Order: sequence, then structure tokens, then C-alpha cells
Amino acid sequence: MDYGKLSDQDVILYARKGRDSAFRELIRRYERPVFSVIYRMVRNRELAEDLAQETFIKVLNALDRYNPKYKFSSWIFKIAHNATLDHLRKKQPETLSLEGSPHAETQDQVDATSFAAVDNAESPEDYTHSKELGSEIEAAIQRLRPEYRAVIVLWHIEGRPYDEIAEIMDLPLGTVKTYIHRGRNELRGMLQHLRH
Repeated sequence: MDYGKLSDQDVILYARKGRDSAFRELIRRYERPVFSVIYRMVRNRELAEDLAQETFIKVLNALDRYNPKYKFSSWIFKIAHNATLDHLRKKQPETLSLEGSPHAETQDQVDATSFAAVDNAESPEDYTHSKELGSEIEAAIQRLRPEYRAVIVLWHIEGRPYDEIAEIMDLPLGTVKTYIHRGRNELRGMLQHLRH
């Protein structure tokens, strides 16, 4: 069966009936965005792959409990977010270290995880400056506490709306807005040296 034209909700119905091909379609749709969100939180390719795999195992085991009145993307990102935060809380010193952390190796992984501060019409010098700026911003994001890092990644980088972030992180809307505000203020302080 060609699941490509079906909605997530329809594919889930087939996956719940035990069709492996339907679950593989859900993985195909969400593998890259889930990996990207997790990688931006942990900045370690191998760990992000492990946490993404853990996320999909949890999704498979909980698929019968998924409530279709919510967006599937919010639900799966919530599972990924919780798995990542649990790991960060247990292993915080190790995962927050920027020194020697493995980087994305394939172009797809680079594209999926790099912070885009690049304009295609730029000169080579401007392009290099933009790439360096993007790296500095990513390094600063890694120094935020996990909750602030999560909202900044979901809102600024992934473009998720406030209400979806609240759903993913299981937080009141006001708390999400506060975390974004505080996270942005901390980033502003860390990146102050970049202002001309």
C-alpha cells in the first residue's frame, strides 16, 4: 500500500492494526525532524541517534494511547523531548561539554542540524562570517539550561508555535513564554560581544 498520500492519522490507524509498513512510514516522515530536534539539544550525533531510536520505540509501544485529537507531530516531539531531557538531567556535565563532541558527518546530517544564518546571495567572506555566527549561536544555545534550550530550539529553530511547545513540554503557556523570554535574554548576554 502507498501510504505517501495518507494523513498521519490514517497511517496510524494501519500501524495500530499491526502493519509494520505503516509504522515504517511514520518513521520515514519523522525520523529527520526528531533527530534534528534531539541533536540540537545534545550536540552529539551518536547520542541523538540513540535517543531518536528510543523515541520511536516508545512511540510504537504507546501508539494505542495516542489521542488523534492532538497533532501527531506534537505527540512525537513530546516523547522525544522527554527522552532527551531525562538524559540531560542524568548526564548533564557530559552532554553539555562542547569540547570534542562529534559533529554531523553526512551532508544530510549537516543540513538537518546546522543553524541557518546564511543568505545564498552573500559573498564568500559574508558566507564565512554567517557560518561562524551560526556556530557561536549554537554554542551559546548549548550553554542554556535544558528547559530554556528546549523552548529556544522548538520556537526559534523549529518554528513551533507557543501552544504546541506548551503541549510538547507539558507546560502552561505562560511558562513557555517566560522560558523563551529568559532564554533569549541569556543568549543576548552570551552573544553581546558580537554586536558592532
